[in-house]
Amino acid sequence: MPYITTTDGTEIYYTEQGTGQPVLFSHGWPLSSDAWQVELKLLADAGYRAIAHDRRGHGRSSKTYTGNDMDTYAQDLAELVEALDLHDLVVIGHSTGGGEVVRYAAQHGAGRVVKVITAGAVPPLMVKTDSNPDGAPIEVFDEIRAGVLADASQFFRDLTEPFFGANRAGSSVSQGAKDDFWRQGMLVNLAAAYDCVKAFSETDFTEDLKALDVPIFIAHGDDDQIVPIGAAALKTAELVKHGTLKVYPGAPHGIYGDYRAALDADILAFIAT
Repeated sequence: MPYITTTDGTEIYYTEQGTGQPVLFSHGWPLSSDAWQVELKLLADAGYRAIAHDRRGHGRSSKTYTGNDMDTYAQDLAELVEALDLHDLVVIGHSTGGGEVVRYAAQHGAGRVVKVITAGAVPPLMVKTDSNPDGAPIEVFDEIRAGVLADASQFFRDLTEPFFGANRAGSSVSQGAKDDFWRQGMLVNLAAAYDCVKAFSETDFTEDLKALDVPIFIAHGDDDQIVPIGAAALKTAELVKHGTLKVYPGAPHGIYGDYRAALDADILAFIAT
């Protein structure tokens, strides 16, 4: 399996398919690059070099105790991009991965990144603060940490319900999709999973968003129960210089079914323009 080793000795797993302009995917918490399997094939079939990595502590990458923070995630991404010598690069991130690619593009991507795409992404800031009154109270994230520590396996099973909107009338998400979320979640190192909650909830991406000087496509479902759109995509669209906001009516946080089909079509169109 392909890996790079970062400057701090962490092994980062990645997978790639196809040839052509590179498109790099970053996954959400607590998942892995497997979350992007459909998109990897779709982009490769469309003539792109599709790449996805497992964030440190997740999937097949090193089970890290240290460096589970957004600055290090972005640095890991920069080292992967440099190792693969990627240029004319499109970066795509879902949820936590959306924060990762925004920070990477803003702080490391000059001369390499040409477009950014986020879906259900955490920027600009998830947690409620005096300057971010629309955010979620810190107690919400404390409960996530407590759930992971107490019984990660059951916590991840329970999380699939709001993640995919399975608790909504008319939901068509399969048991297989929920099982695959659990499977990916069970590969994460507990310390990394715990620390990543702080990374995705308390990192402020406001200045990163303002600094982006490339086009960004901001996708978000308006029934996202994990990263509510009002405190995320709607604010992000106001901060960036070259943003395109697309709201998907009734779509949940998880990329699945009709939402996946619509989002993937929009991704292809945005990259091609």
